[in-house]
Amino acid sequence: MSLLVVGSVAFDAIETPFGKTDKIIGGAATYITLSSSYFTKKVNLVAVVGGDFPKEKIDLLEKHGVDTKGLQIKENEKSFFWSGKYHNDMNTRDTLVTELNVLGDFDPIVPDAYQNCEYLMLGNLTPMVQKTVIERLQKRPKLIVMDTMNFWMEVAMDDLLETIKLVDVLSINDEEARQLSGEYSLVKAARKIMAMGPRFLVIKKGEHGALLFNDEQVFFAPALPLEDVFDPTGAGDTFAGGFIGYLAKSDDISFDNMKRAIIYGSAMASLCVEKFGTERLEYLTAAQVDARVQEFVDLVQFEISLV
Repeated sequence: MSLLVVGSVAFDAIETPFGKTDKIIGGAATYITLSSSYFTKKVNLVAVVGGDFPKEKIDLLEKHGVDTKGLQIKENEKSFFWSGKYHNDMNTRDTLVTELNVLGDFDPIVPDAYQNCEYLMLGNLTPMVQKTVIERLQKRPKLIVMDTMNFWMEVAMDDLLETIKLVDVLSINDEEARQLSGEYSLVKAARKIMAMGPRFLVIKKGEHGALLFNDEQVFFAPALPLEDVFDPTGAGDTFAGGFIGYLAKSDDISFDNMKRAIIYGSAMASLCVEKFGTERLEYLTAAQVDARVQEFVDLVQFEISLV
């Protein structure tokens, strides 16, 4: 089933306790499309870059089966750039530089060829850009998944609430869930957020796994214990790519299948953090993905006899 991904394609510069990089490719849509490409080959991209973005990186996306007709290239402008430094716990970071550049006035144009997408993944962008994409689709997709962040809750809450009403799945982290709902308990937070519109809610808890909510149903997926985490940048977007990619491949949006999608998303995120940037995602094999998924299965599978 065809998947439309909307988000940022950008440059990052990252420093962690394991080292630092100069400018490397990043952006939500980059991680999402690379991750989802391991499950479905009908991935369409809507994003914007400047003339400084290297053609070989666009070629890389295309080699992964990503259709880039919707990637706008503004030759005389610069691509979005973010730089950050992670603390020793790898869970907190300081933003050093944010340059919106072409993303500052991004107008998402959806090519005609993308109009019949069955699945839509809205990467983290301004809520109004996300809403515009939904409104520009002639037919509502089977499933709309949206990612957002605490920044939009602080500066564009009204727009965010309007957009949340239109989506089927909202994906946020635990801190954002508490901020959006005003509740500390994630169960209470989930109930309040789903009342805002989404039928499903994914709450990411970083190294502590992820939760999936639907009505009164709850599923928890653990995070895989890893020896080394080199770079958490893009882990959430990689998770989203694995999640939506698996759903598009299986074409099943039941709660039971979403539980499987959570595991596949978690597996992809665990692979992503083992290298800087998108390096790990660029050359994975199907066997490596399957082996990582099996590690998750082995982690939680057990037999018990209640007497």
